[in-house]
Amino acid sequence: MMIGHSVRGLAVSAIALALIGCGAPAPREAPPKAQIDENWPTIPADAIFGQVSAVEVDSHGHIFVLHRAGREWEEPFTTEPIAEPTVFMFDTDGELLAQWGAGTFVMPHGLSVDADDAVWITDVAREQVFRFSHDGEEQLVIGERGVGAQDERHFGRPADVAFLGDRVLVADGYVNTRVAEFDRSGAFLREWGDFSIAHGIAVDEERIYVADRENARIQVFAHDGTLLESRASKTGNHTYGLAALGGGRLAAVEGRDGEDRTGTIIRVYAADGTVERSLDIGLGGEGASLGHDIAVDREGNAYVTDVYGNRVVRFALENEGR
Repeated sequence: MMIGHSVRGLAVSAIALALIGCGAPAPREAPPKAQIDENWPTIPADAIFGQVSAVEVDSHGHIFVLHRAGREWEEPFTTEPIAEPTVFMFDTDGELLAQWGAGTFVMPHGLSVDADDAVWITDVAREQVFRFSHDGEEQLVIGERGVGAQDERHFGRPADVAFLGDRVLVADGYVNTRVAEFDRSGAFLREWGDFSIAHGIAVDEERIYVADRENARIQVFAHDGTLLESRASKTGNHTYGLAALGGGRLAAVEGRDGEDRTGTIIRVYAADGTVERSLDIGLGGEGASLGHDIAVDREGNAYVTDVYGNRVVRFALENEGR
């Protein structure tokens, strides 16, 4: 069975089975709460904002946020585009500078910004990957609209994008089991990996990191695709989003724990794969939060999207837990 965002029922089922078969479920993890900037960002009163799925920071310090403008993940997906803008761009103070994407996306999922400040977005319902200018002008579309497959011209619900030089790496995704590589013109180069929902992908100076979500692990590869390490969660937690911090360090957001209970736990990994620290930014209560994506700016501020909480939050990652 393919698992999407609708995990509320799974959580209830998992708890019920645990109570019947082997006693009460394991206690919920309770790491320290991060100190969230409650005044960031400022959402205009007339904006339709919700199901916030992705976040990224560009070279100017602008924060791009991808959301579904009130649409919820429901399968089978509709084919109708979301009428309202789905891409918001904020400055570091949280002021909304621009919004675009109205009438384009059906179920937007991932957003990444490349070295030229082009914005790449995945849409799991349209089965496509898009490249836009910084201002939202469509420049490139990869994949056939509404057609899923695992080959050179199609995706299987593509989830996220990362960049390695002139290579575009697509975590593909919910149905397919691979990373698909393309050049900047959209020409297919190769595919590799074997995942159970490749949900997030990040790159640093030496490594490629893939959130192998339903296998409850982070896979670490060399730039040529050779598997270097598999970081299985000791408690079966599911990683949704990744942000490379440089020097082999990694930030990750976990949206579900080993009992399929939703939340938003942040991990910071050292270069050797050990956990430096863990933080909790969830709203509390089952089904209140689902951590989905994370980005970190040059000042060490982390931005995390919370799908169920309909929010994006900021906190000082490098100052937390010190």
